[in-house]
Amino acid sequence: MLKITGLLKRYNGRAVVNDVSFHVRPGECFGLLGPNGAGKTTTMKLALGLIEPDAGAIRLCGEPIPKRAREARVRVGVVPQFDNLDPDFTVAENLVVWGRYFGLPDARLYAQVPYLLEFAGLAGRADAKVGELSGGMKRRLTLARALVNDPDIIFLDEPTTGLDPQARHLIWERLRRLTQQGKTLVLTTHFMDEAERLAGRLAIIDNGRLIVEGSPRELIDQHIEPDVLEVYGDGALGWMPLLPPGTRREESGETVFFYGAALDPLVAQLAETGLRYVRRPANLEDVFLKLTGRELRD
Repeated sequence: MLKITGLLKRYNGRAVVNDVSFHVRPGECFGLLGPNGAGKTTTMKLALGLIEPDAGAIRLCGEPIPKRAREARVRVGVVPQFDNLDPDFTVAENLVVWGRYFGLPDARLYAQVPYLLEFAGLAGRADAKVGELSGGMKRRLTLARALVNDPDIIFLDEPTTGLDPQARHLIWERLRRLTQQGKTLVLTTHFMDEAERLAGRLAIIDNGRLIVEGSPRELIDQHIEPDVLEVYGDGALGWMPLLPPGTRREESGETVFFYGAALDPLVAQLAETGLRYVRRPANLEDVFLKLTGRELRD
């Protein structure tokens, strides 16, 4: 559904996307992860034909991009990072007007509205103004709008940012339903648990370069020790235990992280200190921080 080869884009002489290559298979959810400024949004814009690359090749829905971007985008849905719903229209009118951009007849669009509203958990809200909706409702309406043209592939740019846990879980369930229906998803997110739940495969980009690609489980197994111990609060940084062989120690803020395969001796030592701690399996966030660093990005 999407194939990117050797993609390069420069701004002011700086390569913000630098020799990036990956592909997205039909019916999968592919995650594109990276810190702020890593090149994710630029890569998405290039894939959609909104900006032109300096080098490389892009095929979207079988069409060369940007040469035939207009033809490809007929088969594409987009959920932007920030909602751009029309506040002057009702919920239903936002869907219908969006469908007209694709040349769809009103009769078909109005027939679709009840299904799209049910899918988005907005049944009974057809006549509500956008300003009357909560943040979560607006986000779900934006997702419903992206489905108006029955797309084959949907680009989702941080679809659950700013939502409460209930709204996030509802959107996760809807996105899983889309892949079950054979839709292809390209997802960017800063929530590593979201990527781990939804993406069958993912790529991590940093400083414009693709640094790793694979399934969440593969990346965790390849890059992180299986067990993690987080020790935090007053006194955590000064605690210097006897480390079991193969254990790795990292500091971040007031938290000390221990990574290893056998952390029971550390837990036993903690019992004598009164320090607070959490012991857990390694996850995708551990991979992300190891590969891209813990420093703050603007």
